[in-house]
Amino acid sequence: MVSRIHSGALSGIDGYLVEVEVNLSAGLPNMSIVGLPDAAVKESGDRVTAAIKNTGLELPLRKITVNLAPADIRKEGSAFDLPIALGILASNGLIKRTNLDKFVILGELSLDGRVKPVKGVLSLTAMARDQKMEGVILPLKNAAEAAVVEGVNVYPVENLPQALAFLNGELEIEPATPKKVNYEAGNFSPYEVDFTDVKAQHHVKRALEIAASGGHNILLIGPPGSGKSMLAKRIPTILPPIALEEAIETTKIHSVLGQIKNGSGLLAQRPFRSPHHTISDAGLIGGGRFPMPGEVSLAHNGVLFLDELPEFKRNVLEVLRQPLEDGVVTISRASGSLNFPANFILVAAMNPCPCGYRSDPKRECACSILQIKNYISKISGPLLDRIDIHIEVPALEYKDLSSESGGEPSALIRTRVEKAQKGQSYRFHTARNFFNAGMNSRQLKKYCRLDESSKKIMGLAIDKLGLSARAHDRILKVARTIADLAGEENLQSSHVAEAIQYRTLDRNESV
Repeated sequence: MVSRIHSGALSGIDGYLVEVEVNLSAGLPNMSIVGLPDAAVKESGDRVTAAIKNTGLELPLRKITVNLAPADIRKEGSAFDLPIALGILASNGLIKRTNLDKFVILGELSLDGRVKPVKGVLSLTAMARDQKMEGVILPLKNAAEAAVVEGVNVYPVENLPQALAFLNGELEIEPATPKKVNYEAGNFSPYEVDFTDVKAQHHVKRALEIAASGGHNILLIGPPGSGKSMLAKRIPTILPPIALEEAIETTKIHSVLGQIKNGSGLLAQRPFRSPHHTISDAGLIGGGRFPMPGEVSLAHNGVLFLDELPEFKRNVLEVLRQPLEDGVVTISRASGSLNFPANFILVAAMNPCPCGYRSDPKRECACSILQIKNYISKISGPLLDRIDIHIEVPALEYKDLSSESGGEPSALIRTRVEKAQKGQSYRFHTARNFFNAGMNSRQLKKYCRLDESSKKIMGLAIDKLGLSARAHDRILKVARTIADLAGEENLQSSHVAEAIQYRTLDRNESV
């Protein structure tokens, strides 16, 4: 007898339907799994056999053949354990329900029959809804994550006998309900940090506010202990609360990599990712034998912080060019190409020189001019051109550190950021981009027109600093954001002048 049960697998961050076929035939008792299974799927046979026996169910003493269709796509992971076990029981006549193909079944089995959580449940549940399935049977610890998908019932189970009883109509399981989080009203989880903790550094906080308002990438340059990391960690607190659509898209990426806490639903905060400088290019951008998202995708709709930027390997930094320009990562393999979303704000930090004290007025720098140039040259010109804002972060004096007065709270800054972004949302409501940082050439000409005084300032800056065409465009984009924060419809010379000041590394005297 042949039984058919539907399950699912992942291709990038999207799910696709897998039909699990189980056939019992005469022959020596053994189990073979076909359909391009990886090692984890091949080992499923031993887990399933032990789980069936240890739960007191009858394992047929026959030859068991399991086929995972489509058979020309490699399958990975442990989510096929539960559907394979139920397929065997169905082939042995232990399941009465005839419409098994109306469910998508997912779950890893322990040797005693408990159902353990698996990765990518959000994507697979969305796939089940798109395929017009009646419901999804999955581990209890994945229920909160899967329940956020509307239009499909989610039935959580704790063990194999419970799943069997449900399919036989002997047990009723209430569909899981999503946790209520009002994203539209801005009801998001509070952050543990706040800009009020940051003392002094007013011009740096101004630059960060501009970066958050226009989606601009920013580079912080300063000596050790000047507060670069502290400032970077607080950027998510001034970004608008994550919208429902953004939360679903971001959670899907984290779910594929198994980074959703058991029992959690959607992410309620914008992600902040801070990989170590020893990370590989595949770890940062994504890849692998079975291509998976990297840190740039995990930072989607949030912030990617690269501390000690020159310490990253050159080839690792260069792969950032595509996501910074396009907001998406494309990974190509012989079997095809996969696209991962990677729309984030890049915040990078670096010392002004190898020893770190070139800009510190109280400590002497021991680096030669050649050492400083070699240090800064570790970051390529094309990558620097893609960073809109370069800002120096000076060392704090004792009077600032000992001051009891804090800075502006994040909530107040966020109000100004949200106001500026609303203007951009109206401006680009018919375009693909949302932020000023994503303006194309046509939009630059339309929204960044310069008056005569602004043209003179821009011309002097280009002549003296030797700016590239891309840097020229970056200045215009930053100036547009400064104007939005000021509530001005047209660019003024003061906006352009301030934007030019945020190109520190373009100045000849900086090296």
